[in-house]
Amino acid sequence: MRQMTLVGFLQAQNCTTIPASWRHPEARTDSMSPEYYRHIGRVLERGKFDLGFFDDRLAMPDLYTGDHAHTVEHGIRCVKMDPVTVLMAMAMATTHLGLGATYSTSYYEPFHVARVFATLDLMTEGRAAWNVVTSLNDNEAKNMGRLEHPAHDARYDLADEFVEVVLGHWNSWEDDAIVLDRAKGVFAEPSKVHRLDYEGEHYRSRGPFTVPRSPQGHPVVIQAGQSARGREFAARWGELIFAGYGTIEHGREQYAALKEQAASKGRDPDQMKIASLAYPVVAETREEALEKKAAYDELPNEVDQLSLLSEALNFDFASKEMDEPFSDEELEGLQGLLAIRDGVLRRSGIKNPTVRDFVRVSGRGRVGDQWVGSASEIADQMEAWFTEPASDGFVIGATHIPGAFEDFVDLVVPELQRRGLFREEYTGTTLRDHLGLRMPVASR
Repeated sequence: MRQMTLVGFLQAQNCTTIPASWRHPEARTDSMSPEYYRHIGRVLERGKFDLGFFDDRLAMPDLYTGDHAHTVEHGIRCVKMDPVTVLMAMAMATTHLGLGATYSTSYYEPFHVARVFATLDLMTEGRAAWNVVTSLNDNEAKNMGRLEHPAHDARYDLADEFVEVVLGHWNSWEDDAIVLDRAKGVFAEPSKVHRLDYEGEHYRSRGPFTVPRSPQGHPVVIQAGQSARGREFAARWGELIFAGYGTIEHGREQYAALKEQAASKGRDPDQMKIASLAYPVVAETREEALEKKAAYDELPNEVDQLSLLSEALNFDFASKEMDEPFSDEELEGLQGLLAIRDGVLRRSGIKNPTVRDFVRVSGRGRVGDQWVGSASEIADQMEAWFTEPASDGFVIGATHIPGAFEDFVDLVVPELQRRGLFREEYTGTTLRDHLGLRMPVASR
């Protein structure tokens, strides 16, 4: 029976994905301590989540006004620790929860990424996932020694080769290569360890790779591209897709299109799981949930929104007046998360939106499209998306930590289990077991 995928959306930083979360009176303040992440891991595993996933950027969101002062003052994701290092604290506190992190194809080398995540996969006994991103903006480029961020579609051309190299290395050890025959003095069978010798237009990588395969073969590949080029990339490579569809109608359409696109590339669409982003605000009653939402809605400010819009679209929103429309040329020149631009155009119906329109419609920096209500009401919405189908599961964002995850695990998960939509116990040990993904085939 088809069951939901649940992912906890995390950050190795001072707040959740929403910058105002640290201002919440019930938010923990020790986000730079290992116990903070151990606690989150234990909560998610108690809720039988498939995965705890760490998003990442390689710069503070300081494009707005060209200065980091507002970022630091308002705590707008100003602390950004390495996600792989941080998630190891969570790994040591859990035994089943999958663990994923973002690493950029624009600023790392394929062999390095392959080795980091293959090692993580072994150290977690087959629970690792790599979120493939091409990064967003010029400030990330400057931190990594470049003058500017590569153009949008060109980044994906590079990323295609990058993933080819990574997967080539991951699959280069056969599953039974290690024999450990002390009597004969043979550690591994040389004929079952293959050198990659990759030569592409953008990358070269020889091998042989230095990390054997894990109990799940290799890490799960996550992708979240929402632009046309991003969806093409996701259809080719993504095993777990993160999506922000907004409405169930749009989700149903895009879900079917991406599955069809994957099939056109010779993939089994059932081996691609699509999880839609959701920010549930849940309580024992709808009235209590609405009170929670009202209190939370007082926390964000306009600077949060303008700063995160600037970061996401690689454009300084301080360079325009609030009610000044974007020109056609400016809209076309936006880079980064183009799904935000396209979503604002689609949902507003305005050909040349203003800065204020972007703030109002995008919900960037706030909790947009909140699902608010009792456990039964939240489960109703999740069931509708799942059975439509408009998603295979959900990426659960938190208004604050740990309370938002605790509320969801204590209230919503039991309701989903009662309806037979979600597991009551883990039935395997690896992330691929949780997601129902086949083990990848090694080289021969």
